[in-house]
Amino acid sequence: MNVLLLGSGGREHAFAWKMSQSPLLSNLYIAPGNPGTAEIGTNLPIAVTDFEGIKSAIISHHIELVVVGPEEPLVRGIRDFIEADAMISHVGIVGPGKLGAQLEGSKDFSKNFMNRHKIPTAKSETFIKDTIEEGLAYLANNVSFPIVLKADGLAAGKGVIIAQNLKEAQDTLKEMLLDAKFGDASSKVVIEDFLHGIELSVFVLSDGENYVILPEAKDYKRIRDNDEGLNTGGMGAVSPVPFANEKFMEKVKSKVVEPTIKGLKEDGIPYQGFIFIGLMNQNGDPSVIEYNVRMGDPETEVVLPRIESDFLSLLFAASKGKLNGIKIALSEQFAVTTMLVAGGYPEDYRKGDVMSGFDLVKDAIVFHAGTKEQDGKIVTSGGRVMALTGMSNTLESAIQKSQKAANAIQYEGKHFRKDIGLDVLRYKP
Repeated sequence: MNVLLLGSGGREHAFAWKMSQSPLLSNLYIAPGNPGTAEIGTNLPIAVTDFEGIKSAIISHHIELVVVGPEEPLVRGIRDFIEADAMISHVGIVGPGKLGAQLEGSKDFSKNFMNRHKIPTAKSETFIKDTIEEGLAYLANNVSFPIVLKADGLAAGKGVIIAQNLKEAQDTLKEMLLDAKFGDASSKVVIEDFLHGIELSVFVLSDGENYVILPEAKDYKRIRDNDEGLNTGGMGAVSPVPFANEKFMEKVKSKVVEPTIKGLKEDGIPYQGFIFIGLMNQNGDPSVIEYNVRMGDPETEVVLPRIESDFLSLLFAASKGKLNGIKIALSEQFAVTTMLVAGGYPEDYRKGDVMSGFDLVKDAIVFHAGTKEQDGKIVTSGGRVMALTGMSNTLESAIQKSQKAANAIQYEGKHFRKDIGLDVLRYKP
C-alpha cells in the first residue's frame, strides 16, 4: 500500500515510524515531513494546506491512503476536497470532513455539541464583540474564579487563558474580542467554568459507526517544572496513567465516547478519523475539557509505541468503515516522552542551532519535531524541537531513559522539563 502522511512534527514522525513496521506498507510519502521522517519514507515539499499539490502527489505516487496529522488541513476541508474530485475520490482518508473538524475548529460548536448530546462538560457561555458588555457582566455576576476564556477558533494551542480574578478575566476578554489577541480565532470567546481534578487525554479512532479506544496519556503543558510558567504545545507525556483505571475508563466509554459517536451520527456528521478527548477526572467522574480531531502531540509519541497491533491496518480499516470487531493489542510497558524545546519558547525562540549527540541515545526513541537539515547537519527550526521516548516495565525506568536521552542531545539554548512523569510516579489513589 502506498501511503501519504500529511504533517511535519513529532506526531508525524511517530506515525511514520509506526506505519513503517507494517507489512502492508509499500511506499510512504510525507508532506512536508522532517529529517526524522526522511529516514523512514520520502519527504515531499508540499504544504499541508496545498490541496492541489496534495492531489498531484496522490496521482503521481498512486496513493491508496491519506493520513492527516495536523488539524489545519482538516478544518480547511482536505477530506471534502479529495472526496469531491473524481480523480482521487477512491483514496482512503483518515481524518474527518470540514463539518466534523469543527469539533476542534470551533470551541462554541463543540460546547453546543456536548450540551446537545448530554456529554459531561463545564458550564459555559459564548460572547462576540457586539455582546462584550454582556460578557463583562457575566464575569462580574455569574462565575467563580479561576475562570477559563477560550478563543473559539484555532490558535496554535495558545488560545486558552485561565484568569485568576475578575480584573484579569475582564481585561482578557477585552484583549481577545476588541484587540484580536488571537486574530480571527478570538472573534468569538467561550467563557467556561474551571474544572478541578486530574487531567488526561483519551484517544479514539472511529470509522463513522464503530470505534477503538487507544491508550490514554497525560501531557504537560507548562514550560517549567512543577507546572509553572507559560502554556506550551506540550513539554512531555506519560502513558498509561494510574488514574485512568478500569472503572473510570468504563465511565469514559459510556458517558463520553459512545454519546460522542452516536451524536455525530444523529447530527449527520460522517466521521472517519481520530477523536482526541481532553478530560478531567473529577473524583472518578469524567468531564470533557475539549475535543481535538487528530492525535495529540506529544501524546502520540507515548501512545503509538504502546500499540502492538498493525497500526497501518487499523488506519486503513477506519478509512473503509471496517473497524467492527477489531481489537488492538497493547503493551503493558510505560512510555514517557520528554520534549526538547528551543531557547525562548513558547515566545520568540531561537532557530538554526546545530544539534549533536544523537549517537549517544541508546535506549530511547528519537522523534524529530521542529528540525531541518542544513549543510548536512540537523538544526533547530521550531519551538518544540524533539521528543525522546523511553519505555520500560516500570515508570521510574521509563522516566530515566527519556531524561537520559534528553540530556544526551545538545544544542545552544536547549530546554526541557526535568519532572515529566514524577507526579504520576508519586500518585496515590
